[in-house]
Amino acid sequence: MIDTVIISGGNIQNGFALDFLKKRIKEGGRESLALVAADSGMEWFMRNREFIPDLAVGDFDSLSEEGKKYMESLNGLKIIRLKPEKDDSDTQSAVNHMISEGSREILILGATGTRLDHVLANLGLLSMGREKGVHIALADQWNYITLVDSGTVLKKEEQFGKYVSFFTVGGDVSGLTLKGFKYPLDGYDLTVADSGLTVSNEIVSETAEVTYDRGSLLMIMSRD
Repeated sequence: MIDTVIISGGNIQNGFALDFLKKRIKEGGRESLALVAADSGMEWFMRNREFIPDLAVGDFDSLSEEGKKYMESLNGLKIIRLKPEKDDSDTQSAVNHMISEGSREILILGATGTRLDHVLANLGLLSMGREKGVHIALADQWNYITLVDSGTVLKKEEQFGKYVSFFTVGGDVSGLTLKGFKYPLDGYDLTVADSGLTVSNEIVSETAEVTYDRGSLLMIMSRD
C-alpha cells in the first residue's frame, strides 16, 4: 500500500487527486499516509484545505506569496528549506527525505506537465527508488507510470487505463514475455530502437503477466 504521496508543482487534475487521496485514506487511514508538498505543490494543498501536508520541501521560489503565507500558517508543519542553487530538484529532495524516513511505496502527483525537463528528471526518480528498494510511481489523470519487476501480474479489473505500454530504461530488456495481452510476446529482446512494438497494448485476460530475463522495464498505463 502507498505510504507516501508527494504533491509536486506540475500537472494535477484536481478531481483525480481528490478521488485518489480519499480512496487511499478510506482504505488505510490518514495516520498511515504521509502527505508531502514539494515546493509549489503547496498551492494544491492551499486550494484543498481538507488535506493538510505533514512536510513541505523546497526552495519555494515558485510558490506564490499567498502560498507562502498559507504554509507558514500551518501549525505543526515540518518545513525543509533548500538553497536555490542545488544539485537535486525539489521533488527529488522530497523523495530522498521520505526514503530516509522509511517510506517504501511513494506516489508522486504533479510530476508531469509542460516542462519536459522536469518530467524526465522525475522519471529518473523511478530508477533511483529501485536502487534503494523503494517503489515509486508517477500519476496524473491520464497516466500511471512505474518500473515493473519480472513476474509482475496485472489484474484487468484493477488496471489504471485501457492501454499498457512498455519501454526499456538504461539499455535493452532481454527475454521479454507478455501473457494475457492482446499483443503477446515470447522471449523477445526489446531495444530502444524498436520500443514502438510495445506501445498501446491491452489486457485481454483476467490477469496478465510480465516477465523478462535482464534489464529495466518502464510501464505506462494510459487512458484517453
